[in-house]
Amino acid sequence: MTATLDGATNTAIPLAKALNQALRDAMGADERVVVFGEDVGVLGGVFRVTDGLTREFGENRCFDTPLAEAGIMGTAIGMAMYGFRPVVEMQFDAFSYPALEQIFSHLAKMRNRTRGQLPLPVVVRVPYGGGIGGVEHHSDSSEGYFVATPGLHVVTPATVSDAYTLLRAAIESDDPVIFMEPKRLYWSKDTIDALAASGSAAGPGTGPVTGQATGQRIGQAAVRRQGTDATLIAYGPTVQTALEAAEAGAAEGYDLEVVDLRSLVPFDDATVTASVRKTGRAVVIHEAVGFGGTGAEIAARVSERCFHWLQAPVRRVTGFDIPYPPPKLERHHLPSVDRILDAVASLQWEDR
Repeated sequence: MTATLDGATNTAIPLAKALNQALRDAMGADERVVVFGEDVGVLGGVFRVTDGLTREFGENRCFDTPLAEAGIMGTAIGMAMYGFRPVVEMQFDAFSYPALEQIFSHLAKMRNRTRGQLPLPVVVRVPYGGGIGGVEHHSDSSEGYFVATPGLHVVTPATVSDAYTLLRAAIESDDPVIFMEPKRLYWSKDTIDALAASGSAAGPGTGPVTGQATGQRIGQAAVRRQGTDATLIAYGPTVQTALEAAEAGAAEGYDLEVVDLRSLVPFDDATVTASVRKTGRAVVIHEAVGFGGTGAEIAARVSERCFHWLQAPVRRVTGFDIPYPPPKLERHHLPSVDRILDAVASLQWEDR
């Protein structure tokens, strides 16, 4: 089954709508797909990602739950054990923390624990990140917890096209997928034609999970902008910031390549390595804190695989090592074009 997305071409839709359509198409294609969480039913979710699903598929397929994330997660695990394919919403990034024990101890380990006999095809949707003026517990970047847990796939779209195709691939996966949705991109728009071309700029990724409905693979990065001087490695909400930095850098004489990881686990070493070996320099960008963050792992992998090609140490531009700040201060905390270009300027340019 393919994306309908209102059945028209050249129609720009928000990223939230693309997610909504992915859920609708997946539920229409497979009656085992069920959607539940806090306020996802009648209300359609805080960000309206599940809007209309209860009306179309009924309360047995899309329903509200109590405000109990551990209970939501435990229910999803049990339903998956009995053949369902649950898609659950954690509403906000930090709201998922009460469910971490269920995710770490059971969701991530059940397939290994049963020697592959009991997969858990569960998708955990986690709206994450800042940039919307949210307060503490509403703006965290919690991907590091999930990335460090073997047994989980972790993906995050940065475009309308990827929001649709990656969510469809996640629902079709027999492994549990943590689906990180950048909140500040929910209202970004793109055309339906871009959906059909999704993946056309992708590098030589080797992701093992294939979405039959879309052809998208979990584990495949995309080169969003070609360049020769340095590689900006980003994912989710920072991809657009990296692209803006690359455009601004061009005015300063820098030709910057931008790689959108799409998937944090599995990680597309092939695309990232090919890019950094070409440019000889790399900057890793994410909103989460720097110390112990996902960028540290990415920088280590780049250093190990590209040591003889690197012209300078791998730099990181991240959130500061503090709890998420008040809304009026978040602009200082989040990676910005200026901070990225400062990192680029520090990459030991002999001719500058």
